[in-house]
Amino acid sequence: MKIKFFTVLLGLFTSLNMNAQELKSFTLEDLNFGGKNYRNFVPQNRNCVWWGDQLVRVESDACYLVNKQNGKETLLFTVSQVNQWAGPTKDIKVRSLRGASFPYADKSLVVVNTGEHIYTIDFKSGSLKKCNEFVDGEYMLEMNAKSDAIAYLKDNNLYVSRGDQKWQLSTDGSREIVYGQSVHRDEFGIRKGTFFSNSGEKLAFYRMDQSMVTDYPLVNIPEVSFQPENGKSRIATLAPEKYPMAGETSHKVTVGVFDINTGKTVYLKAGDPTDRYFTNIAWSPDDKTVYMFELNRDQNDCRLISYDASTGEKTGELYRETDAKYVEPLHPIVFLPWDNSSFLMQSRKDGYNHLYLCSIGKSGSRMAGNTVSLDVKQITKGNWEVLDFLGFNAKRKGIIISSNEISPIQCNIFFVDLKTGKRTRMDEGGKGWHSASLSKSGQYIYDNYSEPNVPRNIAIVNVANGKCFSYFKAEDPWRGYKVPEYTCGTIKAADNTTDLYWRMVKPVDFDPNKKYPTVVYVYGGPHAHNVDARWHYSSRSWETYMAQKGYVLFILDNRGSENRGKEFEQVTFRQLGQEEMKDQLKGVEYLKSLPYVDADRIGVHGWSYGGFMTISLMTNYPDVFKVGVAGGPVIDWKWYEVMYGERYMDTPQQNPEGYAKTSLLNTAKNLKGKLQIIQGYNDPTCVPQHCLTFLKACIGAGTQPDFFLYPGEPHNMRGHQSVHLHERITQYFEDYLK
Repeated sequence: MKIKFFTVLLGLFTSLNMNAQELKSFTLEDLNFGGKNYRNFVPQNRNCVWWGDQLVRVESDACYLVNKQNGKETLLFTVSQVNQWAGPTKDIKVRSLRGASFPYADKSLVVVNTGEHIYTIDFKSGSLKKCNEFVDGEYMLEMNAKSDAIAYLKDNNLYVSRGDQKWQLSTDGSREIVYGQSVHRDEFGIRKGTFFSNSGEKLAFYRMDQSMVTDYPLVNIPEVSFQPENGKSRIATLAPEKYPMAGETSHKVTVGVFDINTGKTVYLKAGDPTDRYFTNIAWSPDDKTVYMFELNRDQNDCRLISYDASTGEKTGELYRETDAKYVEPLHPIVFLPWDNSSFLMQSRKDGYNHLYLCSIGKSGSRMAGNTVSLDVKQITKGNWEVLDFLGFNAKRKGIIISSNEISPIQCNIFFVDLKTGKRTRMDEGGKGWHSASLSKSGQYIYDNYSEPNVPRNIAIVNVANGKCFSYFKAEDPWRGYKVPEYTCGTIKAADNTTDLYWRMVKPVDFDPNKKYPTVVYVYGGPHAHNVDARWHYSSRSWETYMAQKGYVLFILDNRGSENRGKEFEQVTFRQLGQEEMKDQLKGVEYLKSLPYVDADRIGVHGWSYGGFMTISLMTNYPDVFKVGVAGGPVIDWKWYEVMYGERYMDTPQQNPEGYAKTSLLNTAKNLKGKLQIIQGYNDPTCVPQHCLTFLKACIGAGTQPDFFLYPGEPHNMRGHQSVHLHERITQYFEDYLK
């Protein structure tokens, strides 16, 4: 077995000047994100936003202008000043400036949204320029800085306002007819439901009819109360969730376009929306055309279609991509700011997510009926993925991207010349994960990054010359505590060819001559990964807590996870869990080769897809895993939602063998070890039907899992309940694995 190995001896570095006896131990209140002390143990940050090409640090109590050459900060204004400027009374209107924005590059205006009010304040003159108030039942969706228009909801209906003008765009809004919100259950890159045009004078929006979708009967449990009920109902109430399961009837989506200047709304004439997905809405630079990717229900035929924004008429099909398994558009097209006839498109058609420059109406382009032939030029290429498009630098006719070109577990920043395709690296520090934002002109990059032994560094990069100024370096917040050793390496997948990355956390005070219980933490599904080159190799804090208690933690990104290309991901098609388990078993094989791992005490834990993987491993390999904790698990993919489930499994009608093969109802009889299943009772993602039906199958088979429920909680436990959750997970391993 070929193994590559990298080590970060953080525990050693931490304790250089201290005796081991002086080092403190963590509690879950310190490490867990719901803990009372959690914020004291997260690397310090600098919250910054761009004001044109000027950098502003926004904190709760004040905003500061940052000098990009030397990092010196100049106070712009305080939260108390904002409250004085916001109104004549002494009432506290704004409690924090963390969400402040500076959308006008050439004006000294700050916008602060409190939820009830949006204040637009001139901080140089100290005056209130505008205040938008939202009364009960009103919810802001989006504000456009160019037109000062605001899209908002009131009683489920969509409105647009500008100044004293207000337009009601719908009258039939309800929980069944949904306007201006995310559709298709947040798949295909959809995160919102309103899209202002470039000028802000027009608004495209989603309308989702889900009246035909079956309600899943979630239930609200009354709050615990030791006081008199005062007439409140003591009976649990229904909280139904529209939930289209795989192979069942799904919702229908249409796209409307509202024009502020005419006050009229038209709907795009896209045809019958039944069993179709509309996504990645974009505008032409002149606001005359709306573009969107349209996908069939099988998700193997994707087309980029254009529509006249004034009439709703279809004006052309610009691009089509098909795949034997699935196509998944995640990004809207983006027009070049210096060329209104050219746009960038992201696609995985060559096997990896890359950028393509598409030109309309130039040499070689032609209109044939309703089909537009494009000039398409691939800009980035290689066995790596573009992770993000950050923006343009018009002066240099280039773009700034992030990618994992250097390493599958790194994220680095590059400038790309659109004419030549040449890439120039733009980040400081070579081995980490860089999260960047770009100034308005694309001249400067705000680069916030960490490395396995670097908690957080922030640099300001000048794109013109590539020079990096180190703005901030966070101290290690874990200094003075018992910190384990974090390591990272690779093993071969079950195909004996593909490299898989793993992370290991060794017990505090590790003794190579001892044998330790080991917990495999797993997710394993698409659109996620666990191992990368961030601080501690992106280790979850709970792993440190367990290492402190004497466990080895092992995490492996199997085939099917993200950022490794289409073939790597699609190997799981129509058989979710099967190849993933084979890869995880290769990880177990590696663990068993280590002299300090107790092969008789191996556990597994995961949540969501990881919950599915946990029970899959416990019941398909019952002699390998002694203890498991599965949270919010999928049990049978026919009970999961249409968009996600059918992309990877097709429908139950098309793929009955695959659904039967992956269903954990069929393996409930195999359970030998101790298994605890944990479920949020109001989970709208992996609905409780999954785990409840698995329990029923176990009862029928005579196997004995344990079960714990969190009433009122969704897919993940919120707030301090997360501490309770991780105490429970920990105790289960303490009781049965240690």
